[in-house]
Amino acid sequence: MERGFDADQTNHSVIVGESVVVKWLTPPAPLPQPAPEMFAHLTEVGFTATATPYAAVTRRENGDGGDGEVLLALVTAYLPDASDGWEWCVDEAAGGGTAFAAELGTLAADLHAALATPSSAVPGPVRHAPISPEPHGRALAALEEALALTGGEDGDWLAARAGALRTGLAPLAGAGPTPLIRIHGDLHVGQILRWRGGYAVIDFDGNPTVTGADPFQPAARDLAQLTASVDHVAQVAIRRRGADPSAAGAWATAARTALETAYRARLAEHGRPDLLDDFLLRPFEIEQECRELVYAARHLPRWRYAPMGVLRSWYG
Repeated sequence: MERGFDADQTNHSVIVGESVVVKWLTPPAPLPQPAPEMFAHLTEVGFTATATPYAAVTRRENGDGGDGEVLLALVTAYLPDASDGWEWCVDEAAGGGTAFAAELGTLAADLHAALATPSSAVPGPVRHAPISPEPHGRALAALEEALALTGGEDGDWLAARAGALRTGLAPLAGAGPTPLIRIHGDLHVGQILRWRGGYAVIDFDGNPTVTGADPFQPAARDLAQLTASVDHVAQVAIRRRGADPSAAGAWATAARTALETAYRARLAEHGRPDLLDDFLLRPFEIEQECRELVYAARHLPRWRYAPMGVLRSWYG
């Protein structure tokens, strides 16, 4: 099955004795890395809807390669009968089922509430500040790169709507003070396992296509990437499972609505409805589709149909 840049392109995971999963980083990553700190934080605040983290394997590097510590591997619990969202969610789309969506919305809200809870690892988990110009600049750069790299009829279609896309990104430039938290950073259906015990969110390594971004960002970025991935699932179901386009589109709309509704309701239960700034959702979704187009152009050309299908559903 095609996957966007959601697929892990570099790391190698090994299941040991159907008990633990060792995820080897290839190449090893210089510390600090987000995952060990996130694991420590989530464990301390009691978030359990993930593969239980056991260990981070590191090594001291000396010599020509530098003088510092690198992360070699992460060791987590093995989840029996697990499949990721590029499998189970596509099955749901092909079959028209949407009951999962509310569970995903609840899971995402529980994750964000946990990330907004102080711990010894992250004693100040929430910042209240205006969004810097950086997110808007990054989003515009992603759009310009997508325009430059997308050719043919798709490129002509995209260029004709460049103005509308830039307008859609504009709210990122004028956003007022909003809560910023340590987000997951790469939250999509492929990072959510359905296993014998329910659902689990995995891979807290951050977005592999964005370097240097502040780890504290609006929760809306995570939610936007998750909802956009539901739209991608609908496109995969059309392409790979022969799903009727109108039915798949209706499925995506219903699933997104249920997911967002459950997310907001759960945040309210946690007493943290302030974490979501709805004003930012669509701009972050547009940026995500631009990044998918860039990834397709640079690494997986056959994936282009998915973000283009989503953008056509939004812009007619």
